[in-house]
Amino acid sequence: MPDTLRDILDAATRGEFPPADGGVTVVPQHDRRDAGVIAFTAHSVVFTDEDPEWVRTLLRSLDCDALAAAMNPRFLAAFMDRTGRTTDTIDLLTVATPVPGPPRPPSLALSELRDPDHPRVARARKRRDDVRVWAADGGVLVLGRGVAGRLEVAVEVDEGVRHKGLGRALAAAARRLGGGEPVWAQLAAGNARSVRAFQAAGFRPVGAEALLVAQ
Repeated sequence: MPDTLRDILDAATRGEFPPADGGVTVVPQHDRRDAGVIAFTAHSVVFTDEDPEWVRTLLRSLDCDALAAAMNPRFLAAFMDRTGRTTDTIDLLTVATPVPGPPRPPSLALSELRDPDHPRVARARKRRDDVRVWAADGGVLVLGRGVAGRLEVAVEVDEGVRHKGLGRALAAAARRLGGGEPVWAQLAAGNARSVRAFQAAGFRPVGAEALLVAQ
């Protein structure tokens, strides 16, 4: 197994995943901001600065399917109580390889927002570093460094222009704006429109993620 969370994520971008053995790997947090769980196929990775033995003892105490124990609500609740953190949801974790060429599709006009106090920029900076934001007619694209320094994208599309392919176009543009490195996206599993848009733009699912953030 790779030694750090970033090693594990980099391997996943190459299609190399932890063994599907029902096990759990505990690695230190990349930084103070982010802790949590990533569930790959039949193997989970817990990233935390807590004692790894505490994690393993708690998981053994749960009467549940070992393949999903690290995503069990009782484990996540105990994890949050222990660390004083909270989480919003369990996301579908996806990644896409970079696409060479112009920084955006010819049909998509983007303008970068350079105001650090812009509400969308300020909100993104609570979860990511080195945030950059581009506006399109009816949508917004955000790139920034999130968990373990990976490059993450989020898009927003105005209600009045949905179902016209803008979300897919923004997600595709992120693959060209990423400076030649893979781009990650955390998607609410129930947001089927967003999942379809990102998959159509070339993002592939690699697991599920519960991100715990400090309150």
